[in-house]
Amino acid sequence: MDANAFRHLYEYHFAENRNLWDACATLSDNQFTQAIAYSHGSVRNQIVHLMSVDDTWFSGLRGVEIPEPLNPAGFPDRASIRAYWNRVEGTMRAYLAELRDDMLFERPLEGEDRDLMVWQVLIHVVNHGTDHRAQILRILHDFGLKTTSQDYIFFVYDHL
Repeated sequence: MDANAFRHLYEYHFAENRNLWDACATLSDNQFTQAIAYSHGSVRNQIVHLMSVDDTWFSGLRGVEIPEPLNPAGFPDRASIRAYWNRVEGTMRAYLAELRDDMLFERPLEGEDRDLMVWQVLIHVVNHGTDHRAQILRILHDFGLKTTSQDYIFFVYDHL
């Protein structure tokens, strides 16, 4: 287990988030915000949740104040969501750029998460993202859009 392996895994996470965002571009505004009776609701709500959770966990890893969960209604349009998501991804990339092998075994979090090591949090964030991307892909399928696999191995094949 080393920091470079996690940087690689996060390239997959970021790439799949972008692929999902691109797939959502064909949705109408009504479809994007349509109430869905599952998980966090609409595609917009799911995406806002995804970026909010990424921001929360990486804030904890960086030792900065944990932000309040994002309210999807606080994003008036897709451009504001994309801009915020870009900032979150940039912060994550900056943390990962400084990640060292020895840091993977640190326990930087407080409260109920104090026993978690950095490597466990990093795996959780990617796994959480995969879960919500899958939920969103199902919604896109139900709207009649063509979706693709987000299997990690296909990312690997494309980046050998």
